[in-house]
Amino acid sequence: MNPNEPSQLIYDWNAVHETLTPSREHVQLNDETLRDGLQSPSVRTPSIEEKIQLLHLMDALGIDTLNIGFPAAGPVSVEHITALAREIRDQHLRIATNVSCRTLVADFEPLLKICDAVGMPIEATGFIGSSPIRRYVEEWDLQTMLKNIEDSITFVVKHGLQIMFVTEDTTRAEPEILRQLYTTAINCGATRICFCDTVGHATPAGVTNLIEFAKEIVQATGAQVGIDFHGHNDRGFGTLNTLAAVSAGATRIHGTALGIGERCGNASMDQLLVNLKLLGWIDNDLTQLKEYVELAGRATETPIPVNYPVFGADAFRTQSGVHAAAVVKAFRRGEDWLANRVYSAVPADLFGLKQSIEIGPMSGEHNVRYWLEQRNIPVTDELVKAIMEAARKARHVLTEDKVTQIVRGH
Repeated sequence: MNPNEPSQLIYDWNAVHETLTPSREHVQLNDETLRDGLQSPSVRTPSIEEKIQLLHLMDALGIDTLNIGFPAAGPVSVEHITALAREIRDQHLRIATNVSCRTLVADFEPLLKICDAVGMPIEATGFIGSSPIRRYVEEWDLQTMLKNIEDSITFVVKHGLQIMFVTEDTTRAEPEILRQLYTTAINCGATRICFCDTVGHATPAGVTNLIEFAKEIVQATGAQVGIDFHGHNDRGFGTLNTLAAVSAGATRIHGTALGIGERCGNASMDQLLVNLKLLGWIDNDLTQLKEYVELAGRATETPIPVNYPVFGADAFRTQSGVHAAAVVKAFRRGEDWLANRVYSAVPADLFGLKQSIEIGPMSGEHNVRYWLEQRNIPVTDELVKAIMEAARKARHVLTEDKVTQIVRGH
């Protein structure tokens, strides 16, 4: 067998009657970390310096667009939006920007001033609730909603900016209402439409149905309009729903670092990138994805769970003797490709990470010998026995200091 040929060493059941099919065109990524992500009541708002660092990492990861804020929120928001736009302009970054506004002319006026100040266009996004339950609570009249959409989008287009029209709670709204809202927006010049699973109601089947419906609306208008999907994670479907949207024909998808956001958060941008890469749908260099995740965690004071996919502390760390033995045997053969896959569906090296062998109550001698060899410590049967005895008495993985202490004693 050729160890560098996956099909010979790994049988992929995912490829048998795969229901998630790749998009026919390049799918764009829109990062909502610095806008929707900061609506979480548990996060800290990053400083402008931290936001700029995240901006550069997003650009390096090949993320296409970034929502940089809500201009109507006040002077601090305007200041940060302006600073981020200037950084993109001055550093000639590839990433583009957008901002969120309600479908009110007054919300778009600060955006126009920011664009004039920095001398660059920023995509506008105009949002409005759409579900019957939301309309009932807000006491919104459909004709008034359509008038606000028409006035605000016409205003933005007249000033030369592109606009994406967004309906909140789309996944619980009636088709006939959605058709009227989106058709009005497209006829007024909206270049993108966004379908939101604002409360995380949808299943993958629901998302597929919705994106198919979106394509029907666009086709009926005859316009060239992009379709966005923005998902939340209340049922744990955030990432899966977003991949389903891509498969169904969405042309831009949204996510946040670590999935931060209101309630249970948004679709996770880092998990989306990992899965898009593993599915072969993108070819982005993701070696800086760990840095992006860790910076987002620090900047927003969001702890990363130890079992978080790919970037949690335990993602590529094992103390199990059986598992460690397989990884160690692969490493000793000088086959990192093999070691990164024998007990992992996610190859650590694709994301700038490494497998780690620890010593704990569930460990075997392979763990101890490998641990010592990696630190150039002479391996003796007596030393291995002493470390194993300590590990079996412990209630958790031995720390570096504890193992070193045992080594010094021998």
